[in-house]
Amino acid sequence: MKILLCPLSDGGYLYPALAAGRELRRRGHHVSVLARSSAGPVVAEAGLPCAVAEDFGGHRAFSATWWGKTGAAQYRAILRAARAAQADLLVTSVLCNGALLAAEVLDVPVVVIGLSVHLWDYRSGGDGEPHLGRTRESRTRDSLDLHAATREEAGLAGRAPRWEDDPLLGDALLLRGDPELEHPGAELPRRVGYVGPLAWEPVPERGEWEAIEDHLERAGTAKPVVYVHLGRFFGGRTLWPRLNEAFTRGPFRAVVEQGRSTDPAPAPEADILLVRKPWMGPLVDAADLVLANGTSAPVLSALLRGRPLALSPNGSEQPLLTGACVRAGVAVRDPKTPSVDLSALLESVSRDEGLRTRARALGDRLAAVDGAARAADIVERVAQASATPKENHEYAISRPR
Repeated sequence: MKILLCPLSDGGYLYPALAAGRELRRRGHHVSVLARSSAGPVVAEAGLPCAVAEDFGGHRAFSATWWGKTGAAQYRAILRAARAAQADLLVTSVLCNGALLAAEVLDVPVVVIGLSVHLWDYRSGGDGEPHLGRTRESRTRDSLDLHAATREEAGLAGRAPRWEDDPLLGDALLLRGDPELEHPGAELPRRVGYVGPLAWEPVPERGEWEAIEDHLERAGTAKPVVYVHLGRFFGGRTLWPRLNEAFTRGPFRAVVEQGRSTDPAPAPEADILLVRKPWMGPLVDAADLVLANGTSAPVLSALLRGRPLALSPNGSEQPLLTGACVRAGVAVRDPKTPSVDLSALLESVSRDEGLRTRARALGDRLAAVDGAARAADIVERVAQASATPKENHEYAISRPR
């Protein structure tokens, strides 16, 4: 089977797809990756061939920053790349409307790799779930509206969606967390299931981690390390003023991954090491706890290593995942009020053995799941269930001979 991975090229979306793709390749399938040029070295390290998205007209179309504005361009780029690769199946990221539309037009199945929690309406249940940020109903409605708008922009408004009951899920949507992170009593839609964290990331280059380790050792070991992973602010307040206050003459030192945040501003006197790395595992290993905005990648990395979390969410999935982690007893939410000192909040998290014990237990459950194998099993089942003769559909007559 020929499989085209076409996820967003940001690490939090790309790396789980590469984990699944490596397992599918190990099983004998031909797997290639459509990604923007900057992701080429990471794809090569994963051992998979890379088709450069820009070569197919996909400039910005595979960036999480632009995902809501480039769906039609993404659709056209995937259409061209899939035809060139003669792909039998697509694997993409949640929120990639272009990939869903390309799969419809090509008449091939598509498997969607989601986040660590379900974003949209439950099939049933979930009554009484607190509305942190936006409601599920609002998020689902807006996502469906964007899907319909992308369909119209791509010239497919008159074409009936393949999945009329829920076009956002593809043939299968894979969640990377644990059922405990969903609201009690909630039932997921039929095509949604858990596969585990799909953990993979590039390894540090020679001497790269050692340089950070030497820096931390030179700074002394009296203060425990907090790993800070900054996501997008979505118009919310930047954490930098509070970070500088918390890590200046405070009880902790910080390693801050700039991530997708802009305009980093560590104060000269603050005990902060600012980094920008395509990996985080060794940094989390060196930390006592993790402070993040509440995106899936740092949350899963922390849990897999048994680290408790302090979460300061802004938009998108962040409030939803933060609420799930607080409910599971593995995180404390930053209330972002002037009366709450961030340094004191971090101290309370560090001292809370209950948080740490529950984080280890949930991490052990996540680590016990062979996510890549589960994902590959589902991809193969979807392909088998969707197998149709290729002689008469659009993909067959348009693909290169």
